Order: sequence, then C-alpha cells, then structure tokens
Amino acid sequence: MRPKISVVVTVYNEELNIKPLIERISTALEGYEYEIVYVDDGSSDNTLKELYSNGHPRLKVVEFMKNYGQSLALMAGIDQATGEFIATMDGDLQNDPSDIPAMLKLAEEGKWDMVAGERANRQDGMILRKIPSLIANFIIRNTTSVSLKDYGCALKVFRSELAKDLGLYGELHRFIPVLAHLEGARITQIPVKHHARQFGTSKYGLGRTFKVVSDLLLMLFFKKYMQKPMHLFGNTGVLLFVIGVIINLYLVVLKILGQDIWGKPLMILGVMLVLGGVQFITIGIIVEIQMRTYFESQQKKPYKIREIQKGEKLVD
Repeated sequence: MRPKISVVVTVYNEELNIKPLIERISTALEGYEYEIVYVDDGSSDNTLKELYSNGHPRLKVVEFMKNYGQSLALMAGIDQATGEFIATMDGDLQNDPSDIPAMLKLAEEGKWDMVAGERANRQDGMILRKIPSLIANFIIRNTTSVSLKDYGCALKVFRSELAKDLGLYGELHRFIPVLAHLEGARITQIPVKHHARQFGTSKYGLGRTFKVVSDLLLMLFFKKYMQKPMHLFGNTGVLLFVIGVIINLYLVVLKILGQDIWGKPLMILGVMLVLGGVQFITIGIIVEIQMRTYFESQQKKPYKIREIQKGEKLVD
C-alpha cells in the first residue's frame, strides 16, 4: 500500500538526534500509513551507525558517498519517497513532527499544494540566526512576489508530484516556496512549534546571507525569464548596441569636421558598448536555443494544467 505521507529528513553529523526524532515522528504519525526517509549527507560521526542500528520498520536510509549539501540531500530524499504527500524537516530536533498532521490535513483538503511552517516563536540565536533570516526573508518577500513570513522553515508538506518537480540544484532549498510558486503551486503557511537545539551544533551562520542574495538572482531569472531568456539578454544587448552606435556616429561626425578623436575615452566606450551589445544578443540566442532543447528533448511542456473538466462536471 502506498504511504499517505513520506517524511524526508536530511542529516549531517546529527548522531544524538537520530533516535529521539524517529520516535517523535512515529508518535506524531500514529494511525497514518507513513514512511521515514533519512538522507545522510556524508556525516563523519556516528550518524549512519545510529540510523542502521535503529531497526524501525518504516525507516529508509539513503547514504551519500560524500557531503553534497542540503539541497541535493533533499532532492535524493524526495526522489526515494513513495508517499502521496511528502513532508520535509531538519534532523536537529528543532522542528516538531507533531505539527505534521495539521499540515497534512490542510494539504489533503485540496485547496493547497504546499503547506509551509512558520517558526512563530523561534528558538535560535539573535546574531547568527535570527537577524540573517530576517534580512533574507525581507529580500525574498519583496523581490519574488511570494508573500510568506518565514521562507527558511524546513518543515513543509507538499503534494508528491509537486515536490518531485522542484529541481533542487545547487543550494536552492532556501527557495522551495519560490520554486513551488514557479510551478503554479498554491501555497499557505501556518505557525509551527520550534525548539532550541539540544545536541550538536548549527551548520549555518552569517555567510549564508550572501549565498541567499546570489541564489536570489537566479530565482529572479527563473521567475521572469526562464521561458523567454531572449527578452533579458536580447533587450539589454539591443540597448547597449544602439547606444554604442549613436556614440560612434557622433565621433564619425567629429572626425569629418576635422577633430582628432583617437584615444578619446568616449570612443573606447562606444566600441565596448557595440561589442557588449553583440555579445548579449548572441548569448540570448544561445540560451533561447538551450531552453527549447531543454523542453523538447525531455518532451516537457512550458505550461502546467491543474485540471480539465468536461461533461457533467461542468454543471456540478
């Protein structure tokens, strides 16, 4: 029988958190058909030993050969999950599995494709965790049109087909709500419990704020130009090319009038703008061809249909 929900947990050096978290998940999902998928992201402590010795009948362990990062660990866990719905959470005991049933109930109603958690009373340090998170949340909320209070909460429940289409490359796990929105998902967020870390140390710090900004640029490209890259590179290239041509024509007129234009900074600028414009236009054409190859080689469609109704359903 297909599980109702698969709980995907990614861990890296969390040996002391393995047993208590599995017990809490089992207690929270008692009465459900479920599975627990743990992905070990190249741990160097006894995390794997704790997982392999656990003996839980519904536990599935995915062992990475080395550390690949949280995004790819999540992707691997989602790929191995077989449930109708997929819940994701961190393995540090800060997320509470007892919130999953309420989130699953919302997702089962059919109105929402993804239910995200909001750490309403976050139990983290102010300088290294809360302030970077507030900055990142503000930037993402005001640039992506995906209005959530907390983008960084790992506790989320998705429909399985949505989760498996997210494409969590690089370090895009921070942008799961944005990626889901790009897929046309209907998203809601509810307050969830958040606990202080009991064992181990956090793997995050101020440095991730800069990673968020760089990944955000990629998200903005996905949001606006994923299916029409020529509109970005082509328009920019044409603008630069036209400005360069105007500057060069002006310099030609000066030359005809007898002025010496050799070595003028304006001439260098004009040449650079023309060359830059040609390069941008060329890049746009190449990326446009790549996007067509991406869709056509995999027989993907650049659109997604939520539902088709006909006949008697139309008059229900």
